[in-house]
Amino acid sequence: MAELLSFEPATGAELARLTIGNADDEVAAARAGWADWAARPLAFRIETMRRFANVVRQRHEAFADLIARETGKPVWEARTEVDSVIAKVDISIAAYADRTAQRRMDGQMGTRIAVRHKPHGVLAVLGPYNFPAHLPNGHIVPALIAGNAVVFKPSEKTPATGAFLVECLHVAGVPDACVRLLIGGADEGRALAEHRGIDGLLFTGSARTGLALNRLFADRPEKMLALEMGGNNPILVWDTPDIHTAAVLVVQSAFTSAGQRCTAARRLIVQDRLHDALVAEVDKLIDRLVVGAPHDTPQPFMGPVIDNEAADQLTEGFLDLLMRGGRPIRHLERPDPALPFLRPAMIDVTGVADRPDVEMFGPVLQVIRSDDFDAAIAEANNTRYGLSASLVSQTPALYDRFWANVRAGIVNWNRPTNGAASNAPFGGVGWSGNHRPSAYYAADYCAYPVASNEADAARAAIGIGLRDA
Repeated sequence: MAELLSFEPATGAELARLTIGNADDEVAAARAGWADWAARPLAFRIETMRRFANVVRQRHEAFADLIARETGKPVWEARTEVDSVIAKVDISIAAYADRTAQRRMDGQMGTRIAVRHKPHGVLAVLGPYNFPAHLPNGHIVPALIAGNAVVFKPSEKTPATGAFLVECLHVAGVPDACVRLLIGGADEGRALAEHRGIDGLLFTGSARTGLALNRLFADRPEKMLALEMGGNNPILVWDTPDIHTAAVLVVQSAFTSAGQRCTAARRLIVQDRLHDALVAEVDKLIDRLVVGAPHDTPQPFMGPVIDNEAADQLTEGFLDLLMRGGRPIRHLERPDPALPFLRPAMIDVTGVADRPDVEMFGPVLQVIRSDDFDAAIAEANNTRYGLSASLVSQTPALYDRFWANVRAGIVNWNRPTNGAASNAPFGGVGWSGNHRPSAYYAADYCAYPVASNEADAARAAIGIGLRDA
């Protein structure tokens, strides 16, 4: 049988071999099992999810080690991802009660109006590689609480983490038929997305794939489609006396997870008078960043990008900005051409008129100078994306203007662009999503509302428009 191989980005060593699956088989199994799961009381499904959280707690270190090895991220960061997997259960339980609670209202003539929610059925989940446990788990847990079955295809770059997550769900008592694991690459993902047997698809990944899915579902209004597609996110630094803190926020925004976060800052828009001091401070911090393998001592700030292909694409993207007239502040350094470790880069693109509006998914920060705050906001909005934006400033009135005018689903003040809270909605506009925010609002797309007009006895009369008997 055909196998999918997983490799450790930090070493190039083989990590796992998994058998490539078949979308038809997995969807058929889920369709056969979901009705029994949906018929279980909500309390039963919630208790099963609580057991899942306990299973993950018991396997915390093994899970974190696997995530770190398969993604290359530092083990300290992998531990925080496992913590997020656990925390998602209680957050999803609270969100289900809040967003999809049963409601009853008085109707006309002594009737009542009831609002309840039903699961869609079988939901496909396509997961990314940057948070291969936390992000798909953010779809899977609320989907299961709502009574859906799930067919989960992890990224072909992190299949072992996906398999570990599904194993934990099964050990906790989720029926095998209700969470199915589909291992494979683009072909298997396409077969799952196109499958007539799914009732919806929940996706986290690139804009290119998200747009293709949006086109695919254009003539399928009966199917739920929730897209989270990343961003070309701005961080503005304006009217602040604390340059060091601003620089720390910029570094955290741009380079945490080696820049492989959909909320990472791709563009630094800085007030002219602060430019030199801020860029110098960011440069000094980059010098101090430890880039290394997951278990290195001292612990690294960031690891490699996911693979050599990603490193090559980032290098080509940086060179393209140079060719368009960008002024390098720090070149994108790759110490070992055989491995995907990159040292963070900065490039001034203020004078580049034809900057490509792309998500450079790695540690590359574009710097843009501005002398007018409204122009800076316009520059922040100069993108088809609209996921995350942050303002670093000591002036509340500027934040009010920024919040009102910047186009993004996450708008922060004196905080990084990343690190979004799971107990709030997470999503963007434009090419960042299709108005189906996840995190706390995932409950909204995992069940649909049903309104009922109810009476204990049938009473009816036609009071107008009838001929005499």
